[in-house]
Amino acid sequence: MGNLEDEKTSSIFEEGVPKTRLQRCYASTTDFLSRWGVETNGIDPIWPEDRTDTKLYQMFFVWFSANINILTFGTGSAGPAFFGLGLRDSFFILLVVDIISCTIPAYFAVFGPKLGMRSMVLARYSWGYFGSILPSAFTVFSMQGFLILNCIIGGQTLASVSSHLNDTVGIVIIGILSLVVTFCGYRVIHWYETIAWIPSVVAFIVMLGLGGKHLTEAPAPPPPTASAILSFATATASSVISWCMMTPDYGVYHTNKASSTRVFLYSYAGFLIASLAAHLLGAAFAAAAPGVPSWNAGFDEGNSVGGLLEAVLSGAGGFGKFLTVLVALSIPSACAPTMYTFASSLMTIHVWFARVPRYVYTIISEAILIPVAIVGATHFYTTFVDVLSVIGYWSTVFAAIVLVDHFVFRKNDWSRYDISQWCRPRQLPLGIAATLAFLCACGLIVPCMSQAWYVGPIARSGTGDIGILVGFAIAAMLYSILRAGELAISGR
Repeated sequence: MGNLEDEKTSSIFEEGVPKTRLQRCYASTTDFLSRWGVETNGIDPIWPEDRTDTKLYQMFFVWFSANINILTFGTGSAGPAFFGLGLRDSFFILLVVDIISCTIPAYFAVFGPKLGMRSMVLARYSWGYFGSILPSAFTVFSMQGFLILNCIIGGQTLASVSSHLNDTVGIVIIGILSLVVTFCGYRVIHWYETIAWIPSVVAFIVMLGLGGKHLTEAPAPPPPTASAILSFATATASSVISWCMMTPDYGVYHTNKASSTRVFLYSYAGFLIASLAAHLLGAAFAAAAPGVPSWNAGFDEGNSVGGLLEAVLSGAGGFGKFLTVLVALSIPSACAPTMYTFASSLMTIHVWFARVPRYVYTIISEAILIPVAIVGATHFYTTFVDVLSVIGYWSTVFAAIVLVDHFVFRKNDWSRYDISQWCRPRQLPLGIAATLAFLCACGLIVPCMSQAWYVGPIARSGTGDIGILVGFAIAAMLYSILRAGELAISGR
């Protein structure tokens, strides 16, 4: 990986760009915050000797906590509530999709300890220095979309507890809590995620105890269509695969001597157990809601997942309301890693952005998040499915390109990544192959899309939304061909 002693000081400022006046203004604040334990590192890779954390079990808890929450519950509920699928069909789709799709973000988690690079810095090794601007920018918007969804559903849940609260106040509360956790950085996020799962797990168990006897379909759904099945599978896969854009970020301080298999299995278990449990519960309670008047009223005709959860837990009286509040307040378990990656991805777009400390971008994210979430809360499921699917389209293409590069061209050999070249454009790939593969794959995804605002001709023919399947296959094939040509011409 190059001469580490000579290269360790390599950073964004060695590109010939001196510290600016603005950066000098930040220096005193950054020094003060670092003394209080706030992470102040930028996007520079963490070198092998600095990757000393051996607590690999954290990989399980980070992704278990981030997924065992009401947003994942809401994803499962979309099968019966939005796509009109029956409980049996929803369960089968969720089982198959979760088992397969969880492998992608779980494998991306291995990149963190092995290379010490955040996801969008890692992208430079297949997309090139300038080409990686494209996925970095998309990641910024995607992370903000995730934050909006999480804050909407958390705000709705809080609002369902008391008539003195509404969605807007709930969204503000969830947004502020997420900011506090994210502002502190990597180590605080890891500590928080080791305990954040507890309220949701307790609440889901209590929900089963209170409402288990009502978990039957009412009324019986119509026969499923291929379009509904594939569209629900796409939305579910999108919600899982999209994590691949951030999973490397949460292992960069863990030892590079860790077994790749162990890191993968810890991450995969965290994703699969949490996603499958919350997805299945969401589908079961959404399918049963029409048959239980109080649940149906709380569900608000399928537009308030938080209201459904509160309606079920209300059977436990005051304890149920307490659990509902705790579940809502645990939403930052998904928001914190998302906001963190928003900041690091924004810093990767251009050297100018990298001069601004990470914690500043968390405040910017917060300022955007709250007003947009307040507007989006009025049409939750439409907002939910559209945001998830659009993120899923491009993140699947991104995953295909990075994985093909790693397995086909780098032969799954970590020594083929020279981390000392992370910010040197002339030493990185040209990025033409990745960019062309991305654009072509996205172009072919468009006719396969099925969204509230657009249905492509292929999707309209009865296939439903097959954008993710098409995008992944096309990107993998095209990148394999184009990258081989790029290597032959450029040699890098």
